[in-house]
Amino acid sequence: MRPNSIFFDVGLNGLSLRGSFKKFKQENLKKMSTAIENYKKAREAKELTAHFCQFFNASIAKSASELDKCFRIRHEVYCEEMGYLPLCDDKLERTHVDEHSLHCTIQHKLSKHFAGTVRLVYTQSEDQKLPVEQFCINSITDTAFHPSNFPREEICEISRLAVPASFRRRKMDKFKNAATGGINEYEYSEEELRCFPFVAIGLYLAAGAAALRTNRSHVFVMMEPRLARNMQFVGISFKQIGETVNYHGKRAPYYINAHDFKRELKSAFKNMLGNIDQQLYHD
Repeated sequence: MRPNSIFFDVGLNGLSLRGSFKKFKQENLKKMSTAIENYKKAREAKELTAHFCQFFNASIAKSASELDKCFRIRHEVYCEEMGYLPLCDDKLERTHVDEHSLHCTIQHKLSKHFAGTVRLVYTQSEDQKLPVEQFCINSITDTAFHPSNFPREEICEISRLAVPASFRRRKMDKFKNAATGGINEYEYSEEELRCFPFVAIGLYLAAGAAALRTNRSHVFVMMEPRLARNMQFVGISFKQIGETVNYHGKRAPYYINAHDFKRELKSAFKNMLGNIDQQLYHD
């Protein structure tokens, strides 16, 4: 086909040669704009992940007082703010599976404020069930990824991820002195504030690091489909294995292999994972 026949064919469909060039230009400008925006996001992610561990520290709660801080954050988010769970008199949200879980926290280094918590629930016998097995097992429709297909000592579940409202950027304008970074009587710098949206990602990385360290390859999580899609930006590809159900909000069951999780992470977040792993296990 001759080069000009392309425009001739388009003209037969009611589009002028000028219109074809205009459409071509618009489409390519849009692609270029998207590429530039993606580059900016990737560059910003690289900068912020490099700074994250300067401002925040990840650890595994072990003492009673450390665990209570995890349970208090969970109560604040799940019971008081979201209303997903009933209020507790002691303001500590706990369940029986906490006894066979690793509880990861992220703390702001200078202020000592806790920015979030997540637990990695594991099992050592048939008597110990993951939350997804106890409450949402019927929502799993992809039988290839049913928890019963894997050895009990190799499965785990990321659960009860909670970030206080004061460490979520979209809530910043609701706090006194938020415009200048003043929260909880501590003056956060602009660079620190920019790291706040990475707290939830840091918690997922902490849970992933714990799964890898404990040789639990098969990871389950009940999460919002929108969040699962957003995690693609990080390189975390959760596989949806069932329908969305009402479980602490609209959530669906997801699966990820811990080794695939580490391998597929984008480079900036691989570095962040390595730093968090060192903080958790003090290598």
